[in-house]
Amino acid sequence: MNGKGKYILVAIGLIILGLMVWYFSNIVAYILISVVLSFIGRPVVDFLNKVKIKKWTCPPALSAGITLILLWFVMVMFFRTFIPMVAAQAEELSTIDVNAAAHSLEEPIKNLETLIAKYSAEGDDFNLKAVVIDNFTSFVKISDVSSIFGSLAGTLGNIFIALFSISFITFFFLKDSSLFSGGVVLMVPAKHEEGVRHVLDSIKNLLMRYFVGLFFEVILVGFLVTIGLSIVGLPFGTAVVVGLFAGMMNVIPYIGPIIGATFGMIIGIATNIHADFYTEILPLLGYMALVFACVQVIDNILFQPLIYSNSVNAHPLEIFIVIIMAGSMAGIIGMMLAIPSYTILRVIAKEFFNQYRFVKKLTQNI
Repeated sequence: MNGKGKYILVAIGLIILGLMVWYFSNIVAYILISVVLSFIGRPVVDFLNKVKIKKWTCPPALSAGITLILLWFVMVMFFRTFIPMVAAQAEELSTIDVNAAAHSLEEPIKNLETLIAKYSAEGDDFNLKAVVIDNFTSFVKISDVSSIFGSLAGTLGNIFIALFSISFITFFFLKDSSLFSGGVVLMVPAKHEEGVRHVLDSIKNLLMRYFVGLFFEVILVGFLVTIGLSIVGLPFGTAVVVGLFAGMMNVIPYIGPIIGATFGMIIGIATNIHADFYTEILPLLGYMALVFACVQVIDNILFQPLIYSNSVNAHPLEIFIVIIMAGSMAGIIGMMLAIPSYTILRVIAKEFFNQYRFVKKLTQNI
């Protein structure tokens, strides 16, 4: 078969593979989530496998079972602790009278409106108060707990199936670390087997360090933000919710901290909406901004170098462009998945396309 025929067959194969992934997207999602959980739990499994009491060693199945139970225990405790706080905060936000809140902020809004109108193309027709009311109303509607839990109750069956499937798959990935890679190798030609195995080993090592490090970074950033906001005067329950959101958004480099801080500022205003703006709300916002800034300095100096320098090994401009592109294609979820996806693509490119100067330049630090 000539070269053109091979390329046509490869293109057809990729199209069929893409259609299968799309059609079985739920199953693919279960497998990918299980892979991530197995990465996070792998250090625990390795530790348990090394445990030796006299002549008895921990069987791989028992190590995998204990690790899986620990993973679900941590997640259940996490949701049991934080979901009531999030629900209470959402319930409090849903009771806010948006028009009354806008009235209490009328003076600072009017001053800001005058400043914007001076440089706006709309001139005196610009109505900042209407914009604030519309956007704040949308934000408050997000916190409609009854509608959220109502839709959640309708999908309990699917949630149970998903949890069971993820647990089942994760157990076997934890029990046999080569199971996933072995399944992938079966789908490639024998002549590429060695290269594919090398790619999968590199990806596993890089992403294992990345996800484990990211897990601890989310916890530490959320903890620091919670403590800091509690010190500056935010109620502890509110500080926990903001800290949790800020920690999760911190997964997105560069843009995530801005999203987390903005959310925190909005919550800070909403929970103190009847206080005087200049003597109480404005100083509180200043202290909150200082907390977010200090946490970011600590994160950039201590946490992120231990995570990204050991796993991604990419130029900051590369990461920024990749995140922007992923965000334009898939929003917040795309931004969260941008770095691990880019890491996988770079490893594959280095193994199979390293003859190109462009690829060689992008992958020289892997």
